[in-house]
Amino acid sequence: MASKLLRAVILGPPGSGKGTVCQRIAQNFGLQHLSSGHFLRENLKANTEVGEMARQYLEKGLLVPDHVITRLMVSELELRSGQHWLLDGFPRTIVQAEALDKICDLDLVISLNIPFETLKDRLSRRWIHPPSGRVYNLDFNPPHVHGIDDITGEPLVQQEDDKPEAVAAKLRRYKDAAKPVIELYKSRGVLHQFSGTETNKIWPYVYTLFSNKITPIQSKEAY
Repeated sequence: MASKLLRAVILGPPGSGKGTVCQRIAQNFGLQHLSSGHFLRENLKANTEVGEMARQYLEKGLLVPDHVITRLMVSELELRSGQHWLLDGFPRTIVQAEALDKICDLDLVISLNIPFETLKDRLSRRWIHPPSGRVYNLDFNPPHVHGIDDITGEPLVQQEDDKPEAVAAKLRRYKDAAKPVIELYKSRGVLHQFSGTETNKIWPYVYTLFSNKITPIQSKEAY
């Protein structure tokens, strides 16, 4: 098994179970799970320069542009140059993918293909704890007490954009931005696509793929 550092990316629309798959990969293979959403929240909280740049867009209800997200992620990746990592939420666009190209070569790109109706159902069952970014799903990851965050006891909210019409628009946006990114990685031969409606059924295939690249730190397929 090569001792080379593993560089992986996971792509998937909102509601695809991406967060769950990332957690399992991190637990089983010891990769650092690097989430763009998490880093964005941390930088907003710490009022960093890049956090302040992002805030100007978020306060107007705009998406944070490529150059701000790229700057944020590149600086985080530079801090972790000696670690195996898994990127989640970046790159989302072809511009971001090209920026990532300049600093590293990816070994694996996973794309989760989940039917539109499944995503719509999942997202409308989604409740979040805004301060931490913790996400609950009433079907497969419900809070212990309905409407309450497990860790802080604070109330959960359903975001406006988790309502059905907003969900449909969000999924279309994701698909339009992700298509050229998926094509790029497909042409490089690093893309692995997994289709299905249940994370637990997709997971064994993801586990096998990673096992061929890096030795698991746990001997069984932990869930």
